[in-house]
Amino acid sequence: MNAEPQPATVEDPQTFTNNSSYQPDPAIAELAEWLSEAVKPADFPQAKICFRNQRAAASVGLDGLSDEAWVSHFARFQPLPSNLPEPLALKYHGHQFRVYNPEIGDGRGFLFAQMREGGDPQGRLLDLGTKGSGTTPYSRTADGRLTLKGGVREILATEMLEALGVNTSKTLSIIETGEELWRNDEPSPARSSVMVRLSHSHIRIGTFQRLLALEQQDEMEQLVDYCLKQFPGPQPPKDAPDRDNPAVILLHQVVERLADLAASYMVAGFVHGVLNTDNMNITGESFDYGPWRFLPTWDPGFTAAYFDQQGLYAFGRQPEALHWNCGQLAVALRMLADSEPLLGAMNRFGPLYMAAVGRRWCWRLGVHPRDEESNAALVAACEKALRDDGWQPDGFFHHHRGGRNAQGTLAEALAGYEATDTSHEYWNEDSVQSMLIDEVESIWDAIAERDDWSPLEVKIAAIRRMGEAHGPAPVPQGHLA
Repeated sequence: MNAEPQPATVEDPQTFTNNSSYQPDPAIAELAEWLSEAVKPADFPQAKICFRNQRAAASVGLDGLSDEAWVSHFARFQPLPSNLPEPLALKYHGHQFRVYNPEIGDGRGFLFAQMREGGDPQGRLLDLGTKGSGTTPYSRTADGRLTLKGGVREILATEMLEALGVNTSKTLSIIETGEELWRNDEPSPARSSVMVRLSHSHIRIGTFQRLLALEQQDEMEQLVDYCLKQFPGPQPPKDAPDRDNPAVILLHQVVERLADLAASYMVAGFVHGVLNTDNMNITGESFDYGPWRFLPTWDPGFTAAYFDQQGLYAFGRQPEALHWNCGQLAVALRMLADSEPLLGAMNRFGPLYMAAVGRRWCWRLGVHPRDEESNAALVAACEKALRDDGWQPDGFFHHHRGGRNAQGTLAEALAGYEATDTSHEYWNEDSVQSMLIDEVESIWDAIAERDDWSPLEVKIAAIRRMGEAHGPAPVPQGHLA
C-alpha cells in the first residue's frame, strides 16, 4: 500500500547521492563507541512494501527512491551512501513504570542513518531508526520483531498526532517481512513487519541515566555538548542560576519541550500508555507507540495499557509523568551541575505546561489566544462542558470551532475571543475525524482478512486534510518539529 502517488524513481540506489537535497551526516559517530553497539539486521524471507511516507521522505531527499532501492535500504538495511556503515543499537537504562531497569537498550531496533532536514548542512538533524529489525544484545528473551498490526497502529498514531499539532516521530516505512510471530496480546500467528521512523533524535532520558549509573562523567559531558549542538534551543531565563552551565541549559530546554509535549497530549485527547524514561526523547518528540488510545470521552482516569493496573500513565496523569521524567534527567545531570540551578529548571515545568495548554487549546478551538488567566478560564469551561455533556473530544472541538454553538458558561468564557480562520471546508462538514479504537480495529480487520489497504489509505488522506484545516500548531521557541 502506497499512501501517495510515486514520483519519478531513481533506479540505482547510489545515484541519489547526487541529489542536492540529500546530505548525509552521521553526526552520532563521534559518540558511537560508548553510546551504541554495531549490530546486524535480521535476514527477512520477504520484503513487501506496505507503506512509504513520501511526505516525510521528501524532507530528507529520499522521495525519489525506486521501490527496489526502498527495499534495499529499509528492509535489507544496505547502508545509505556516505552514512553509517552499519546499524547502531543504542545503549540506555530507564525507569519502567517507576522501577529502574539497567538491562534495556535497543532490543528490536537500531539507528540506521542520520540526515539533515531539507538537505541543508545547517538543517536540523534527523534520525532514521527502526522497529522490528531483529535481535540485538539488548533483546533479552524477545524476538526483535514487530507485528504488521503494530506497524499499522504506529502509522495511524503518528499521522493523527501530527495533524493535531503534537511533536511526533514520522512513520517513514512499513515493510511486511513474511515471518509468523507469536504474541500474547494479538491473534497468533501474526504477520510480521519492519518499520523505519524519522525523528530528530533517539537520545533518551534513559541514555543519561545509564551514564550516571556507570559513573561516566566524561561521556556525560560529551553527550550534553552533542545535544546542545545538534538540537539547539533557547537560553535559560536571565535570572536562572548557573545559566551558562551546559547541563543546566540542556535541562531548561528539555523541561520546556516536555511541558509542551504533555500539553499537546492533553489537548489532542491522547494517551500514550508507556511514558517510561527510556521512551522520553530529549528533543521533546513523542515516539514508540504501543498501547496508545484516543479518548472516547473526557475522562482523566482513562488508561491505554491493560497492564497499567494502577493507572500510572492514565490520561490525566501524563503531565505528572513527564515532569517526573524530567526529574530523572535532573538527577543524572547532577554529575555536572549543582542541585539549585537544576531545581530551578524543574520548577518551570508547571507554568510552562499551563501556558502551553492555553496556547494549544485556543489553536485547536480556533480562537486567538489571550492572556494566560483568560486562557485558563476558557480551558476550564470547555473541560466542564466536555464532562457534563459527554462529548467525544474531537467532536467537541469541531462543533465549537471558532466559538460557534457555545452556550451558557462556555459562551461566557468565550466572550472577547476572536475566531481564527475557519474557511476550510472541513469545518463546515458533519464528518469529524477521530481515531477511536473501533475504527483502528476496523482498518486492521480489512488488512488482516482481505489484505485490503484502501481503508487505511482513505483514513490517512482524511487525517492529513484535517491537519491542513488546523494549520501549524503554536510551539515554543525550543521546539524542533
